[in-house]
Amino acid sequence: MHTHEVSETQCVTAVDSVADGAGGVDSPKWFVAVVNHNSEVTSAEKICKMGIEAFAAVQPETRVWSNGRRHQTNRVVIGSTLFVRCTEAQRRRIVTLPFIFRFLSDRANGKPVATIPNRQIEMLRFMLGQDENPVEFVGREYCVGEQVKVIRGRLLNAEGSVVRLPNGRGELVIALGALGGAKCAIPLNDIQPLLQ
Repeated sequence: MHTHEVSETQCVTAVDSVADGAGGVDSPKWFVAVVNHNSEVTSAEKICKMGIEAFAAVQPETRVWSNGRRHQTNRVVIGSTLFVRCTEAQRRRIVTLPFIFRFLSDRANGKPVATIPNRQIEMLRFMLGQDENPVEFVGREYCVGEQVKVIRGRLLNAEGSVVRLPNGRGELVIALGALGGAKCAIPLNDIQPLLQ
């Protein structure tokens, strides 16, 4: 058994080879779990205690208080998100945990659950380790005219199209038939593409 270094936000364990049915070995993949806001690190630690590799995307950050004192902290880069490397059988157990809302889906590519290639996870970890270069999560880019649906907030379930994208906000237009359309500004994190 190999000894692995464990940080506050990640856990590395030996990979289990689990035979999962007649299809052969169920190999571990990186999945994206959605968790409560401000619980990313503690959720990763709980999954690590189960012997499964998980990490929250955090980056070291030095904050300077008004009295000039410096404080080293970890800033969560991708809120409410946790990366978990596990088999499909393990993922099905993890999704039942009370602090896991769901796993991210990839309907655009016809997959019920999204997976992230290992090389992309390694690049993200490398970027997070560079504290002199702050990492910001951009999210999905939208195009003007793209049909979207509101997924949270007071406009939940409203459907419309993106009109413009100034400074990370879009203007959503909701068609009102012969009257034209109603328009309002909405954060891009509150919308998702409308599946045809």
